[in-house]
Amino acid sequence: MRVVVADATPLHYLILIDAVDVLPRIFEKIYIPTEVRDELTCQAAPSVVRSWMQQPPLWLEILVAATAPTEDSALQALDPGERAAIILAESLRADLLLIDDRAGAVLAQHRGLAVTGTLGVLDWASKAGLLDLHHAFVRLQKTNFRYPPSIMEALLEEERHRKKRED
Repeated sequence: MRVVVADATPLHYLILIDAVDVLPRIFEKIYIPTEVRDELTCQAAPSVVRSWMQQPPLWLEILVAATAPTEDSALQALDPGERAAIILAESLRADLLLIDDRAGAVLAQHRGLAVTGTLGVLDWASKAGLLDLHHAFVRLQKTNFRYPPSIMEALLEEERHRKKRED
């Protein structure tokens, strides 16, 4: 079983577009630090996200992450959830970190972690036949999710080619 740790943003948007149920079908279990849980349940989070987090599914495990050394200025520049997700991923020797924040993803990669974000999860779900990528992107674009359109277009083009080969 792959060890996967998530930051708040991928969970947030997958919940918003009603695609969060692909996670256990791809990864079986997801770990999040308490700081990520706190972000997903804070008053600023959309009510659907807060509601979903009130009774998290069994495949989502909430753990306390170790604290980061204060001299690590690169980690300190991140928000608490991203920082805790990276630290938890390192402590669990995670196979993958789900994170959308570019600075956090780059730092995690420099620290030896494999990363992907919301778009990567949706792409994997599409490849596994769990959802239609175009429809997921349409729902995602109705949120405040921001990503370079060129990445979405490249993934959609890849899905079109994949579907043609399957026909």
